Amino acid sequence: MTEEQDRDPLRAAAETMREVRERCVWSQQITHRDLVPYLIEESHEVIDAVESGTRADLREELGDLLWQVLFHAAIAAQDPDDPFDIDDVADTLTEKMVRRHPHVFSGEVATTPDEVLVHWNAAKAAEKRARRSVLDGVPRGMPALALAQKIVGRAAGAGVEVAGPSGGTATAPETEAELGDALLELVAVARAEGWDAERALRERLRGLEADVRDAESGA
Repeated sequence: MTEEQDRDPLRAAAETMREVRERCVWSQQITHRDLVPYLIEESHEVIDAVESGTRADLREELGDLLWQVLFHAAIAAQDPDDPFDIDDVADTLTEKMVRRHPHVFSGEVATTPDEVLVHWNAAKAAEKRARRSVLDGVPRGMPALALAQKIVGRAAGAGVEVAGPSGGTATAPETEAELGDALLELVAVARAEGWDAERALRERLRGLEADVRDAESGA
């Protein structure tokens, strides 16, 4: 490790990962796909640290998550056809964030969070012109509840609204805590009936996605 790397913790971490990839027989065999379970686990450990851990826990778990990014970049750097390394990842990220913050870097004005979102969404839309549906780019590997919130938001953008409790007999929760209680009660019902709550929500989401695509196609 050079003196310059020793002064730059991120560069030192990237160099440590490179050496591990090249010299550790286990790491040498790992692919992007092999790393997916570890990426999911480390992401959830960061969430746990944010919600109920200490500052030391959060610092450690963020480091573990960063290691996953460095690991993927080290694997990508060895690709024979389309290699890229952590510097390429960082350059791409910087370019994107500068582009999506014109109120910071390009003289545009945003004095409220809503105005910031206008700039962000406009830049994002320009980047994704090749996409044919508002559902494109939604990662299907998300947990069902997080996926549902994402798809419901995208559906609203396509003019497809999901009926809330006011359309039925249920009472709408008035706080996030009450929402948690209501969701837990539904899971308890699923368990009592022998239903799979995760599968039930995913199957309903497939129907919602079909409705969105029908709306987009004019069907």
